[in-house]
Amino acid sequence: MDKIKAFLKRKDIEISLKRYGIDALGAMAQGLFCSLLIGTIIDTVGKQLKIPFLMTPVLTIANAAKDNVIPYTVGGLASLMSGPAMAVAIGYALKCPPLVLFSMIAVGFASNALGGAGGPLAVLFIAIIAAEFGKAISKETKVDILVTPLVTIGIGVFLSWLIAPALGKAAMWVGNLIMWATDLQPFLMGILVSVMVGMALTLPISSAAICAAFGLTGLAGGAAVAGCCAQMIGFAVISFKENKWGGLVSQGIGTSMLQMPNIIKNPRVWIAPTLASAITGPIATCLFKLKMNGAPVSSGMGTCGLVGQIGVYTGWVNDVAAGTKAAITAMDWVGLVLISFVLPAVFSLIIHAGVKKLGWVKDGDLKLS
Repeated sequence: MDKIKAFLKRKDIEISLKRYGIDALGAMAQGLFCSLLIGTIIDTVGKQLKIPFLMTPVLTIANAAKDNVIPYTVGGLASLMSGPAMAVAIGYALKCPPLVLFSMIAVGFASNALGGAGGPLAVLFIAIIAAEFGKAISKETKVDILVTPLVTIGIGVFLSWLIAPALGKAAMWVGNLIMWATDLQPFLMGILVSVMVGMALTLPISSAAICAAFGLTGLAGGAAVAGCCAQMIGFAVISFKENKWGGLVSQGIGTSMLQMPNIIKNPRVWIAPTLASAITGPIATCLFKLKMNGAPVSSGMGTCGLVGQIGVYTGWVNDVAAGTKAAITAMDWVGLVLISFVLPAVFSLIIHAGVKKLGWVKDGDLKLS
């Protein structure tokens, strides 16, 4: 047992919730952002501004299974690479040596493709396993340049064939269940989804990756957007006295995760943004019928780089193009602005004032280090 522990330490293989549930998951979200999300934004900009280069297919790929040809624009190619991008990001987070890291490209493509709509969850599991096996064998032989890629890709592709379809279906089943429940009970599920996804955004885990893994769109995606915005805008405005404009920007369009050290010191500072998300969630689902029909990863981004809002807008554009939505209305814009910015700020300030009056939070508790 001591030899195994020493080997794992030498190979930097750390079997822990932090390494896999925080580091790898967070990196996966970054990989998604740099492929699927950016690709979606490029396509949206191209269509809205009528830019020929971004609208014209630059590559076509034959789909033998369906006997047709799929055209890809610049943005479409970026989105197509989401599997490799996620896997490489995970490999980077797991501190893979170069040969293992480069081999993760094939692993990510296979696991995402075979995982179907639930591909991101398949990528997460399979990329972690393939990366750790690759790290274990790396530089253990004299023909490392052959053995390491063979082991990494071999295990990754085999597991993709073996379990990726099942993992993808399981992820989509859970996601569909959440979305079905939200459509059925928009008030209760609006609260639940908004609070849970919002809290995940502030915690050192990735709400974006969670939403992507479960394919969270529709009303449930709208509730998730509301919850994330409540956390980011909420913390930004209630801590303005301590952190001024820099804190407003870094939390409002950056991440509310910056407040984690203060939450650990005094968990009551989390009351205002969390209760605000419990209010804005059902308002989003019941009153404004806010839906995220863009990329699922956008559901967990909130106001971070305005990705959540861009995702909602992209969904509107796609719905109009598909004929399922007549037009983008003024009410759509009012709902998006209120849910994303105005209501989180107002509710958080009111609730935080009450929390301070009770003596649960005092000046300086929200100061960013």
